Amino acid sequence: MQFANPAFLWLSPLAIVLGWWWLRRPRNSLRYSDSKLFTGLPTGRATRAKWGGALLRMLACLSLIVACAGPRRPDLQTRLPAEGIAIVLALDVSGSMAEKDAIWAAGSPAVSRLEAAKRSFTLFVNGGEAPDGTSFEPRDSDQIGLVTFAALPETACPLTFNHSVLLRVSDGLEPKAGLDAGTNVGDAIAEGLIRLEKGAGDRLKVLIVLSDGEHNISKEGASDPLKPKQAAQLAVNLGIKVYTIDAGGEPSMGMPAELLEQRKAGRETLRAVSELTGGRSFAASNGAELLAAYQEISDLEKSPVESFQYRRYFEFYPWFAAAALASILLAHLLERTRWRSVP
Repeated sequence: MQFANPAFLWLSPLAIVLGWWWLRRPRNSLRYSDSKLFTGLPTGRATRAKWGGALLRMLACLSLIVACAGPRRPDLQTRLPAEGIAIVLALDVSGSMAEKDAIWAAGSPAVSRLEAAKRSFTLFVNGGEAPDGTSFEPRDSDQIGLVTFAALPETACPLTFNHSVLLRVSDGLEPKAGLDAGTNVGDAIAEGLIRLEKGAGDRLKVLIVLSDGEHNISKEGASDPLKPKQAAQLAVNLGIKVYTIDAGGEPSMGMPAELLEQRKAGRETLRAVSELTGGRSFAASNGAELLAAYQEISDLEKSPVESFQYRRYFEFYPWFAAAALASILLAHLLERTRWRSVP
C-alpha cells in the first residue's frame, strides 16, 4: 500500500481531538422533581449513545484523512509504454581535458575542455536553451549514467532517473593527473557497456564516448586493457550503438610531428568505433559543436519502450471517503432513533 499524499496522515490525531471534544461538549439537561418515572427503563443506552457517537465521528474523521492521503496499490502486472532510452556517457577526465581552449559562447573567455563537456551534458540531460539558441527537451523518461576515465574507467553514477543527482556528480568532476594519467578508451567503452547491460532492461541502449585524445594505455600481462576496436566489437555483439565525440581540436600542421600523428590517430580511432557499431562520430572543440553533436544524437535516439516504471495504480481513496460519509450518516441516524436522548 502506498500513499500519493502521505503528508495528510500527520492530521490523524485530529480524530482523537474530535472524539474528546464530542465527549466533553456541553449537553442540554432536563430538571424533574421525581425520577421514579424512569425506574425500570433499560440501562446502558446513554453510555452507548455517548461513546458510540464519539467513535463514529472519530472513524469518519480518520477515514477522511486517509482518503486525502490517497491510498493506492501499484499494478505490478502492467508495463506502461513510454518514449525513453538508456544512455551512458563515458567522459574523458584525463589531464589534457584541463586545457582551456574551448570557447563556450561567442565573445566569452575560453573554458577547459572538461568544463565545456559538463555544460553541454547538463543541457542534454536537463533541457533548456544554450547561449547560441540551441534548444533541448528534458530527457525525463531516459535512464542516464556516467562513466569517467583516464588511465582507468570508473562508474561515477549508475543508470538513473534521478537526473539531479547525476548532474551533481558531473559538476564535481575534475581532470586527473599523476598516476591516473592516460586515456583508456577501450576499457571505458567496456565499462559503459556493462552499466547498460546491467541496468537498462529492455530499453534501447546507447553509449556516448567523449574524449580529446587517443587510447594510450598498454600493459603487459593478463590484465591488458581492451583496445577501442575490441571494445567496439563487444558493443556490436550486444547490439549497442556507440556515438563518439572528439573534443581534442583539429589536427594542425604546426604541431610537432609526433603530436600530429597522435591527434590524427585519436580521431580516427573514435571514428572507427562509431562506424563499427552503427553510431556516428563528431568533432567538437567548442561549445557550439558540442551542442550540435548532442542535438543530433538526441534527434536520432528516441524510441518507444515498455517502461519498468509502474505508474498505473489501484486507487482506494473513494472507499475511505465513502466510509467517512457512511460513518457520519450512521451516527446521525442512530442519534435520532435508538440513541435518541431527551431533551
